[in-house]
Amino acid sequence: MATVATSLLAFAGAAIAEIAGCFTFWMWLRLGRSPWWLVPGMLSLAAFAYLLTLVGVDFAGRAYAAYGGIYIVSSLAWLWAVESRVPDQWDVAGAAVCLIGAGIILLGPR
Repeated sequence: MATVATSLLAFAGAAIAEIAGCFTFWMWLRLGRSPWWLVPGMLSLAAFAYLLTLVGVDFAGRAYAAYGGIYIVSSLAWLWAVESRVPDQWDVAGAAVCLIGAGIILLGPR
C-alpha cells in the first residue's frame, strides 16, 4: 500500500493533470482557441485517471472523495497562478473545510 506522501503526490499530480486537461476544453469552447488544444487535454485527463489509481486506499470511491478536497485547493491555486485572480476569503475558508474533510477521509483509522 502506498504511503501518505505517495498518495499526496499522486493527488497533486492528478489535480494538475485534471485542471490542465479541463482548461484546454475551456480554452477551445470559451476562448476560441484551436480544437488541437484538445489533444494534450485528453492526454492530460488520461494521466489524471491513472494517477488516482496510485493513491493508497482500498476503494476507488474513497480515493475520489479524498481527492475532492485536494482538487478544490488546487483549483483555487490555478485561479491565482494561471488566471491571475486572487481567491477571496470565502474561497479560502471553503477550501480549508474541504481539505480537512479530505484529511479525515484519507487518514481516518480503519
